[in-house]
Amino acid sequence: MRKLRTHTSTELPPPVGEIDEGERRFRSFIDAIPHIVWTARPDGWVDYINQQAVTFTGLTIEQMQGGGWEPIIHPDDLQPSINRWTRAIERGDAFEAESRIKRASDGVHRWHLVRALPFKDSSGNIAKWFGTCTDIEDQKQAQAAAERANRAKSDFLSSMSHELRSPLNAILGFAQLLSSDSPPPTPSQRAGIDQILRAGWHLLELINEVLDLAKIESGQVSLSLEPVSLADAMRECQSMTEPQAQQRGIRISFPRFDVPCFVHADRTRLKQILINLLSNAIKYNRERGTVEVKCSMRTPDRVRVSVQDSGAGLSPAQLGQLFQPFNRLGQEAGAEEGTGIGLVVAKRLIELMGGAIGVESTVGAGSVFWVEMDSAPAPQIAAAGAEPAAPAKAPVEDGVSVHTLLYVEDNPANLKLVEQLIARHTDMRLLTAVTGQLGVELAHTALPEVIVMDIHLPDISGVEALKILRKDPATAHIPVIALSASAMPDDIKKGMKAGFFRYLTKPIKLDEFMDALSVAIEFMKPGVDQHQ
Repeated sequence: MRKLRTHTSTELPPPVGEIDEGERRFRSFIDAIPHIVWTARPDGWVDYINQQAVTFTGLTIEQMQGGGWEPIIHPDDLQPSINRWTRAIERGDAFEAESRIKRASDGVHRWHLVRALPFKDSSGNIAKWFGTCTDIEDQKQAQAAAERANRAKSDFLSSMSHELRSPLNAILGFAQLLSSDSPPPTPSQRAGIDQILRAGWHLLELINEVLDLAKIESGQVSLSLEPVSLADAMRECQSMTEPQAQQRGIRISFPRFDVPCFVHADRTRLKQILINLLSNAIKYNRERGTVEVKCSMRTPDRVRVSVQDSGAGLSPAQLGQLFQPFNRLGQEAGAEEGTGIGLVVAKRLIELMGGAIGVESTVGAGSVFWVEMDSAPAPQIAAAGAEPAAPAKAPVEDGVSVHTLLYVEDNPANLKLVEQLIARHTDMRLLTAVTGQLGVELAHTALPEVIVMDIHLPDISGVEALKILRKDPATAHIPVIALSASAMPDDIKKGMKAGFFRYLTKPIKLDEFMDALSVAIEFMKPGVDQHQ
């Protein structure tokens, strides 16, 4: 580093020959180190560089003192490095910066980590600066390669999600239509349809969990950690699992929270973990058994939630095989469906949130699965007097008027499914387009009240079509609902950021689909604030 001060000076350091024996020994030792080492006076003027610095940069100490560092530092890194070095000198703080330094032998800039520490005397005044430059080019290249690999993994997972969900959409969609057809199916037909639906939803669960695990293992999962009310999370989990327990005659009890309890977690992922533990406790329980959920403070800053069942329990050998992917502990031939992935995903997620998971079990007496998390203070209200969230819009009333829906989709099976679904609603009219451009043109001429848009279209993407619609004043106000097999969390986040009114994923859930249409149609009614 050249001398950098808020004022200029032409004063030079003592000649190299005028150094004492201790300094000479120090410099001989430093010359043997395979890193660039340098020292500077209190004002930042470089007064020594070792042999490695001379070899790498091709500059002498005299050139360094005359501002020779500037030509060898990459132009993009020079000013930020100068600014940091100036601040370090003024404050007497440690200096650290990453800069690309040009190698004399071939003129190639290589990344270096530059560090300097001030050596202070007994009065606290800086007597000397000691600095190093460490070549980190290989680490930078490895980091860049890892980032490219992660992006490739993310793209692969997104693509696989789309390709696997598309055929499932047709299978589950038409099975749901057959199940609710008029006249209703015969008992034998109903049994067959139920088998298709059970197998289809199970396959969808497997796809979701495999992709979820792959995303976690590749470091692509994103968490939003915040104070989460355990009482609220438990209430939602209870409503989702009690029907399953009632079907099996299982009595399930949840704790009462007389005092609010918050944990530091991702709300969605926490519910995913708890629902997995509860579902397992119900599935692998004895007939008319019990499940008891408890919450306790292990330490003042640690909360444990335990799920105890009255099932058959696990042997020591089985306990040793827990949390292994696709290992169902000998239940593969049993009546209960499962993937052998849920617990593995739960373990990875709870650990990413700074928590832990464990189990205690006795053969014949049941098991207790537990998770521990950091406690958190209650969240603060961001602003006083905030308006409460608006209630969900009511469904469209029958016979009021005919609402026009445009569906932009190139998959024939998906088109047929939505056509049959909309045909059951006399208050709705369906228009279809098989490409993004045709969809944009039809939207401009027909001005539908709602547009449902696939993301992956043969010409332009659904996101590009949305941008075109938003730029046209005639169509800018029309709510556009994304309906896509790209169902990874990042896909949904990107879709909502692009401006879609809703982002629905395939396979289509009929109730969810119709609810989204109803909300969008209500949104288009005169007098409704379209900026809400």
